Amino acid sequence: MHIRELAVPDSYALDLTAHGDSRGRFTEWYRGDVLAGGTGFGLSLAQANHSVSARGVLRGVHFALVPPGQAKYVYCPSGRVLDIVVDVRVGSPTFGVSDSVLLDSEAPSAVYLAEGLGHAFVSLADGSSVTYLVSSPYAPDREFGIHPLDPSLDLPWPDDVEFQLSAKDTAAPTLAEAAERGMLPTMEQCSARYAQLREAWARTAG
Repeated sequence: MHIRELAVPDSYALDLTAHGDSRGRFTEWYRGDVLAGGTGFGLSLAQANHSVSARGVLRGVHFALVPPGQAKYVYCPSGRVLDIVVDVRVGSPTFGVSDSVLLDSEAPSAVYLAEGLGHAFVSLADGSSVTYLVSSPYAPDREFGIHPLDPSLDLPWPDDVEFQLSAKDTAAPTLAEAAERGMLPTMEQCSARYAQLREAWARTAG
């Protein structure tokens, strides 16, 4: 397993190794020590989610207010999805920047994004499964979204897919509108949260 930082700071792609023979395949898809080595504080698991999506289903861009925020570790055990991380932290040097990773069950990889970052994905095959570990439980009053087709984000969605969005995502504001309404986390809040997590992780590791 190899971890590398994406163009959005505090988000990472993890290249996984699949071991196969005539019986099938085995993949070690999450390692807390590897993640902690890259991020400095790892993932405190509070909830695990699983979705199954038809081709063209687009979910996101979702984020949670900080603190506590919601870090995510995302893996595709079946099918193919294009996974995207967006920096929605007001005051971040990379505010509005995004990066993408193809999550393909035949060439397994995973994505980690820290608290305060936006997340979206589109299914590229019928029946694509996405499993994600998250650092805080679902809190609807603290979770928001940005419209995934906001032209200002210019996200790298494929041209050959007919998108299916939920009513909530269809009604989501643009990044500029969300900023005007004060809906977005700030870099100051996120940096303080990361420092707190690193300190707690160091105490636990020590």
